[in-house]
Amino acid sequence: MQGVVKAYDPGTGQGTILCDRDLADYDLAPDALEGSVFRMLRQGQRVVFELDAGGRATSLSLGSEVDMGTSRSVPPQVG
Repeated sequence: MQGVVKAYDPGTGQGTILCDRDLADYDLAPDALEGSVFRMLRQGQRVVFELDAGGRATSLSLGSEVDMGTSRSVPPQVG
């Protein structure tokens, strides 16, 4: 799933992701950042995530326009 960080508190590790697909808010699981490149998150940051058994966002990874299927980049010209 893909989405945007709606809120994140680095002190508590609590936060919310707004999902692109269903526009629902998903709370971060306590282990959401374990094993990821993130040490913290910022509001508006694009992420790819999964849902755990409790319906919380986990397994966060970097999201980009390419990941989201919205890339507007122009291929480089050769020659």
